[in-house]
Amino acid sequence: MQDIVIEVVGPIGDCAVLKVAGEVDVFTAPKLREQMIDLAAKGVVHIVADLSAVEFLDSTGLGVLVGGLKRLRTQDGSLALVMTTDRISRIFRITGLTAVFASHSSALDAVTADPHWAQAVEAEAGSAEEWCARHGLAA
Repeated sequence: MQDIVIEVVGPIGDCAVLKVAGEVDVFTAPKLREQMIDLAAKGVVHIVADLSAVEFLDSTGLGVLVGGLKRLRTQDGSLALVMTTDRISRIFRITGLTAVFASHSSALDAVTADPHWAQAVEAEAGSAEEWCARHGLAA
């Protein structure tokens, strides 16, 4: 069993990126849930979950992401995912969750695809590219 590592990038206004690495399973998924609940409690309701370094994701992890999306939507928020491996992307295709989540190939793509995010990062850094580069999120 590998642990989960979660790094919060931001927040910038009501937006933040969660860089998730390792395994998201029945043992580690509660850490991800708590991190999303903590951010939402602080008013951060637009989250990009970067799953590019996730090696394993089980049904508990999927449940945490779906629950997080529902919670954020009740606050007019959003949860976009960054998926770069076929192993993780396939789980979302098989379960039909590709219709539920906005999925992107990089954090930069996720940030520029959402007008709310784009406005927040441009106000701070001038461009989404510059903000992502400053925070180690470049493609």
